[in-house]
Amino acid sequence: MPLVATLFAYAFLSNVAMAVVPHEPVVIGFGAAYGVWSTAVIATLGTVAAAWVDHRVFGPLIERVQHKKFFAQGSVGWLRARFGKAPFAVLAVSGITPLPFFPFKAMAFADGYPLGRYLAAVAAGRFPRYVLLAWLGLVIKVPTWMLIVLFGLMLLPSLRLIWKRPSVN
Repeated sequence: MPLVATLFAYAFLSNVAMAVVPHEPVVIGFGAAYGVWSTAVIATLGTVAAAWVDHRVFGPLIERVQHKKFFAQGSVGWLRARFGKAPFAVLAVSGITPLPFFPFKAMAFADGYPLGRYLAAVAAGRFPRYVLLAWLGLVIKVPTWMLIVLFGLMLLPSLRLIWKRPSVN
């Protein structure tokens, strides 16, 4: 039971909006220790739970401002028009690949993409990614110290954004 609770909670925290911690090293580590399928399923469930919270909390906020010029014109408007042609595929592909997911999440919320389809797209994208990461952990047997270093390196850009002080003129 500790595996389920720990991995579920970490997947939730690393995928909820505004998360700054990487999930990749943790999934690799859990894959090596607990197997590919259990790791991928539990991490996917935690991610889908985070997606549900995001949809319920941030969806209404983004829907309220989506009519503003920023969301309708320029490159954002162009991206939203393209996104609207295949939202499920865009969300799923961005979940599998290293592409940033948050812009597509915002577009889904701005367009009022239904909760059920959104959660299915998140699961369809993240599950194969988690299978691959867990499998890499099982096959390569990355040492724990190396996963910790990888975690730290992946965390650095987020920490820089958080700790960046405004310049004083």
